[in-house]
Amino acid sequence: MSAVRQDAWSEEDDLILAEVTLRHIRDGSTQLTAFEEVGEKIGRTAAACGFRWNSCVRKKYEAAIQIAKAQRQKRHQMKKQTGMPVSSVSSVAVLEGEAGLKGDLLSEETLSIDAVIRFLKQWKTSYQEMSRQTKSMERELQELQEEFELLKQENEKLSKQVNEVQSDYQVVNDDYRALIQIMDRARKMAFLVEEDDDKKSRFKMDANGNLERIE
Repeated sequence: MSAVRQDAWSEEDDLILAEVTLRHIRDGSTQLTAFEEVGEKIGRTAAACGFRWNSCVRKKYEAAIQIAKAQRQKRHQMKKQTGMPVSSVSSVAVLEGEAGLKGDLLSEETLSIDAVIRFLKQWKTSYQEMSRQTKSMERELQELQEEFELLKQENEKLSKQVNEVQSDYQVVNDDYRALIQIMDRARKMAFLVEEDDDKKSRFKMDANGNLERIE
């Protein structure tokens, strides 16, 4: 089987990568060793496994990584206390000779898997909740966009009406000014006519039939 494959990563590949890498972190090994082991199992290069872990898988297992690091630290402390490497549950149980310690270590061995399962369940629940929230936000966004379009159309309609009213007002204002000017000219003309009438000479006929001027 070729060590380099171009096909996409499957969920099973990601799960194997996560499980092996978490185990190596917990055991105090290096991630490179973990990537090499995974590469042998799924037929990929260690570099490809490392890239997949850092770019995608690692983000999904942050909680499990912290647990694995805590377990590694606990193992390291136990190693300092006993003065011997803690390589397996059974060897530590024989060394200590205490059933309670054995039970603690057994729970430690299975803790990572249980933590991963709990994390995946929590992640699934969180993902579903985020999906619902996303759909809800998409609906709200769609409604807001529709409302925005309606308000935009209403605003354009009102703007058009305002422009028409302003145009009508301008016409009426111009007509009013023209009417005022006409009335003013008419008033002036009437005043001049009255003055002319006053300046004209007036005559009347006397008893003999002659016209005489009236001052």
